[in-house]
Amino acid sequence: MEAVVYNPNPDSSQLARAIRRLERDVLRMGALVEQSFRLSHQALFARNLIAAEELPKLDKKIDRFYRQIESDCTAIMTQAPTAQDLRCLSAFMQLVRDLERIGDYAKDLAKIAIKLFPYEPHTSLPEIEIMSHHAQAMLATSLVALADLDEAGGRGIKHLDDAVDNAYDRLYQTLAQQRDIPGVVEPIILLALAIRCLERMADHATNIGQRVAYIVTGQRT
Repeated sequence: MEAVVYNPNPDSSQLARAIRRLERDVLRMGALVEQSFRLSHQALFARNLIAAEELPKLDKKIDRFYRQIESDCTAIMTQAPTAQDLRCLSAFMQLVRDLERIGDYAKDLAKIAIKLFPYEPHTSLPEIEIMSHHAQAMLATSLVALADLDEAGGRGIKHLDDAVDNAYDRLYQTLAQQRDIPGVVEPIILLALAIRCLERMADHATNIGQRVAYIVTGQRT
């Protein structure tokens, strides 16, 4: 992507257009992150190694968006934006970091899926799959809240996070207390890493919702 070029003294309408372009880029980045999450889900639960192999290429696209958006935000900040514009720009810079981290965790899940492939599916996988669906729904909800600048929708994601946290606690205890494991313990370790990735992805989705609320209200929670 090419850098956005700004005039030395842009008027308010030019700034508004630049910020709208940024918002569109953030949403485009969000769509790529959603796609990466879906691919990691397919790799882990449908044992789809082709999906896993697509993740590194997609992650590079996400990283390019991340760097470009950060650069564009910084460029606009030098053009005397209003306090409200600055609030929006700072939120975007934090928000794309959350998206970038979710993309990284999706890539990690794909690596875990590849390592798990030789083993028989674990009995905890159905519950982990539900956890993954919840985290994906949180990401989708946060991006809808951003597109609509929906404060209530953004803040409401925190309540959805409880289901993921509870699932993480249950699954961790199940995996940690498993006894009489025949053969190697690698699958248990890998699944523990997988649920940690999902828990962190949900946390970053929650952060995105909180940042949307900050854009709208100027109040941090």
